[in-house]
Amino acid sequence: MARFTLPRDIYFGKNAMEELKNLKGFKKAIIVTGGTSMQKYGFIDKLEAVLKEAGIETGRFEGVEPDPSVETVMKGAKAMQEFQPDIIISIGGGSPIDAAKAMWVFYEYPELTFEDIKTPFTMPGLRKKAIFVAIPSTSGTATEVTAFSVITDYSTKIKYPLADFEITPDIAILDSSIPMTMPQKLVAHTGMDALTHAVEAYVASARSSFSDPLAMQAIVMIFENIIDSYNGGEDARGEMHIAQCLAGMAFSNALLGITHSLAHKIGAQFEIPHGCCNAILMPYVIKYNSRDCMDRYAEIARRLGLSGQTDKQLTDSLIRAIEELNDYLMIASTLKESGVSEDKFNSTVDFISENAALDPCTGSNPRKTTAAEMKKILECAMYGKAVNF
Repeated sequence: MARFTLPRDIYFGKNAMEELKNLKGFKKAIIVTGGTSMQKYGFIDKLEAVLKEAGIETGRFEGVEPDPSVETVMKGAKAMQEFQPDIIISIGGGSPIDAAKAMWVFYEYPELTFEDIKTPFTMPGLRKKAIFVAIPSTSGTATEVTAFSVITDYSTKIKYPLADFEITPDIAILDSSIPMTMPQKLVAHTGMDALTHAVEAYVASARSSFSDPLAMQAIVMIFENIIDSYNGGEDARGEMHIAQCLAGMAFSNALLGITHSLAHKIGAQFEIPHGCCNAILMPYVIKYNSRDCMDRYAEIARRLGLSGQTDKQLTDSLIRAIEELNDYLMIASTLKESGVSEDKFNSTVDFISENAALDPCTGSNPRKTTAAEMKKILECAMYGKAVNF
């Protein structure tokens, strides 16, 4: 038996946030955010005004950092225990939404520790104290519709992807006016993160007839809109906001692969943004995985209208198309080019490889992968070597 889970409600389009004024039967909402950009552009004040119209008292937990820490999660959970909200609303990028998901668990179960929830799909039932509303400001992580949350343990410099359908939000608000505030580099990184989600979901071992159409539509929309979105096009920004959400619906159910396994471990060690890690790694991983699922990559290439008669030619065209996107978006083609020193790489590559092999995303990769093969992929991505194993 398989499962396919999405939020109950998804509202999208300009000013979609206004829909929250129709919430009934709730008394207190805590707003979790990174704080700066959402406050700067007035979105938090707007959110509070909408909730006030619904008769809901609000509180805030601000200052969630990029790549949120275990410590921040525990502080937020304590704030929730003191405020006792019946709605948790997170607005911002993937970091505050991911952090709020984990806070939600410890708000409802304060006796648990982080160690208790790290094993995928072992969380207790939620919604005994609060429901969860996610309002993304970026167009990449799709955490507003997924069963995942990535939290960093800075003592070990390891990112842990928490996974459980319990933390899938109840309501997702895709307000297309919000991503217009994203700077160009963030558009590039989050857009390529979304593309990675969609491509990995389309080839993942847990893919299904439910996830495939979502993944493929997301891929097509991203290729059609990412460059115009990067250049500030309003319509393209709106389309990317929807495309990344479709990718999230796909991968939350089909799961991901080793591009993400490696990116989770590289990001913390080399301090490279997650979407940038994915963009650098994806061409190398596609080449590696193509031994076992070349027909799936070829089908993507066909839908995109790329050149090639054979599956290999089409797969190579897909890799080139992704490399060309990276080049246009000013994303490095190798880890070395992105600023990783050889000394740092050599001192951490074994640690990264071993932990990437243990990452939850590795199990759904279409090609079975060992730590030794992870290391080879990393070496190719570091120096731009061809993947021929």
